Amino acid sequence: MKHFDTNTFKITEPVRISELSTELDLEESKKEIKKELEDLREDLGKLQDTLYAHGKYGVLVCIQGMDTAGKDSMIREVFKDFNTRGIVVHSFKVPTELELKHDYLWRHYIALPARGKFSIFNRTHYENVLVTRVHPYYIMGENIPGVETVDDVNDEFWAKRFEQINNFEKHIAENGTIIFKFFLNLSKDEQKDRLLRRLELKEKNWKFSPGDLKERKLWDKYQECYEDVLNKTSKPHAPWFAIPADDKPTARYIVAKIIYDTLREYSDIEEPELDDDIKANLEEYKKQLESE
Repeated sequence: MKHFDTNTFKITEPVRISELSTELDLEESKKEIKKELEDLREDLGKLQDTLYAHGKYGVLVCIQGMDTAGKDSMIREVFKDFNTRGIVVHSFKVPTELELKHDYLWRHYIALPARGKFSIFNRTHYENVLVTRVHPYYIMGENIPGVETVDDVNDEFWAKRFEQINNFEKHIAENGTIIFKFFLNLSKDEQKDRLLRRLELKEKNWKFSPGDLKERKLWDKYQECYEDVLNKTSKPHAPWFAIPADDKPTARYIVAKIIYDTLREYSDIEEPELDDDIKANLEEYKKQLESE
């Protein structure tokens, strides 16, 4: 398989989405890429067990992308070998009545990973500077003091919201949460093909919504908003990775490798030592069991 440096996908300087690749040729067949992912997934599962036993860090994985970018299947395929006790997936949709009675970050804060666990956000707190920015009238449902009309949802409002999100991530990172943020960079042509498959294949019909076509017409506005997100919120403690997403197996492998390689850099993540008394009596405990 073609070697690549996972850091090449990290956003470390201002970018233009139109100049980011939506494809990467790993110079292997899809079958081989899937096999490589299976091996990597097994290693990730073992690392997760160690992280769980260590109990010092939580891991937050944020996955964003346009409709059909492959978020659901990404989660299914990358984390398939995880122990279910150590991972929770949260899919954030339209805020509920209860969620709207709190600030917009509340529902995300309460879904953060406990120490030793992974939380996967399928769509994330960034929806609050993406879909709401494309449709600013959604903000009115949040009932925010000082925001009386859509005219109040201005550049100053968005600048403040970006600052709040950056502060939120800085706070949780400083308190033991390792943050990964993946933007699944899908081309408009590939989205069209995937939407057509949803219409043509009976088993995929349920995934289609006429709203998908309405949102597709706003493609350029969404790309503009995503570009702002990448440029304003990719920080050393919470970096964005722009993942070429036109080929799903390739995208899954890249994401898995980024998570694995990054976590391997944490030399302090290791299984805890046994208590000295227990360690000194291991042979005795074995004898007790064997003599039953």
